[in-house]
Amino acid sequence: MQSRRKFIAQSALAAGALLTSNSLFAEMQKDKALKKLTILHTNDVHSRLEPFPMDGSRNQGLGGVAARAALINTIRAEQEQVLLLDAGDIFQGTPFFNLYKGEPEIKAMAAMGYDAATMGNHDFDAGLENFATQLKHASFPILMCNYDFTNTPMELKYQPYKIFRKGKLKIGITAVGIEMTGLVPDSLFGNTQYLDPIQKANETAAQLKKEEACDMVICLSHLGYKYSGNKVSDIVLAKETENIDLIIGGHTHTFMDAPEMYTNKTGSDVLVNQVGWAGIQMGRLDFDFAGFQPKKLSKSHTVIVGEKTNE
Repeated sequence: MQSRRKFIAQSALAAGALLTSNSLFAEMQKDKALKKLTILHTNDVHSRLEPFPMDGSRNQGLGGVAARAALINTIRAEQEQVLLLDAGDIFQGTPFFNLYKGEPEIKAMAAMGYDAATMGNHDFDAGLENFATQLKHASFPILMCNYDFTNTPMELKYQPYKIFRKGKLKIGITAVGIEMTGLVPDSLFGNTQYLDPIQKANETAAQLKKEEACDMVICLSHLGYKYSGNKVSDIVLAKETENIDLIIGGHTHTFMDAPEMYTNKTGSDVLVNQVGWAGIQMGRLDFDFAGFQPKKLSKSHTVIVGEKTNE
């Protein structure tokens, strides 16, 4: 009888171990399964809510929030995990801003479901208090890690980074802005303190990658793509970083057909992309994540926005 009980107990333990093993194997296989992420991005839209007029100019019929919203909705219907981001200079450039000081721009971005944005130098054009006031219309965070907004109207209205959960993916996003002295009147940025963008981006990215275990770290940048002198740019930032995977840029209105790849301080790849200005184009980057393998850019394309829209 004792042997029979022992046999049953051992059989039960073996069955349990087998079930646990199968369960762990199933979980491991699930982790290895291909995960996809689509990143859509804009920069330097400059209050261009309507398309360019049909006046025979090079950009006629291009841009406008209605066409952009339609594109975004189509892509979201096709792809399960989508992030929509903006790299600054939301304001300034059309009578909409002169009349309404940014309210319709922020409302339009909220209606399109932007996930996050950063500030550009022209977002200070009606003063920091105005920008902070317009954020009551936003449903998305303003990210910035190298501006210290202590004792300004923006003090409680921005974040140095945000982590987004997209399915099983954990995506960390931070942002850096350009030095304002000589570019923005002192009276418009007030007590805002500019901090070294490379140092702050590296500190924040290390936290996101190492402490928060993000699968990908993105930096929204309004530094500008490149310069002839020693001025810090997206290219300089890419080469001096350690944990950033993708830089989505602005400021220099650079039209890029595809992202450029640079090598960072640890020998890893960093992608840099920017899509011009005025909402004429929207960037689309499709990434694949499979288990412990490095993420892979499976497809990148610049989507023309407006009456000539095509992919």
